[in-house]
Amino acid sequence: MKDRLLLLVYLVLVVTATLVHDARLLLAGALTVTATEFGRRPQSWVRALRAALPFLVAINLGFLIVSKGDLSAAGRVLPLVNARLFFLVVLVFRILPAIDLQRALGFSPTLRFVLILATSQVLAFRRLFGDFEQALAARTTRRPGLRTSLRQGAALGAFFLRRAEHDATEITQALTARGFFLDRD
Repeated sequence: MKDRLLLLVYLVLVVTATLVHDARLLLAGALTVTATEFGRRPQSWVRALRAALPFLVAINLGFLIVSKGDLSAAGRVLPLVNARLFFLVVLVFRILPAIDLQRALGFSPTLRFVLILATSQVLAFRRLFGDFEQALAARTTRRPGLRTSLRQGAALGAFFLRRAEHDATEITQALTARGFFLDRD
């Protein structure tokens, strides 16, 4: 019951964060969420910032490029987007580790099955990513440069996209053959 309640609180906070359009309120919310961690606040902010930084850089640079350097528009939009993303990352790091998703989704066999499928895919992709990292390390005598890393990242992205599409097709066909998508009355 605790897990379902925490999951519900998490979902309500995520929806609420999308409805708030004041960066100060979102940052205050992030501070409030981290205040519940008692003693780990500086670590959790640093951890959340490290996790969000690549997305923040991509979003900010992308917006600046698309808006053709319109700093007044960037000054209105980017603080809100950055604060919202930071709040959501802090929220994920704080609430989701406390939730046992198997128990939280225990009321629905279908949702539990989807969770198991998603978890198995994540674990398979994590293993593949580790294999690719080891392969790159084995093929190079020194640390790869920026160009090599970018090419490796692009190749990995393309591979994982193709693999995800292939796996989704295979899983859908297997589930359809077993009658998973038939209406249950």
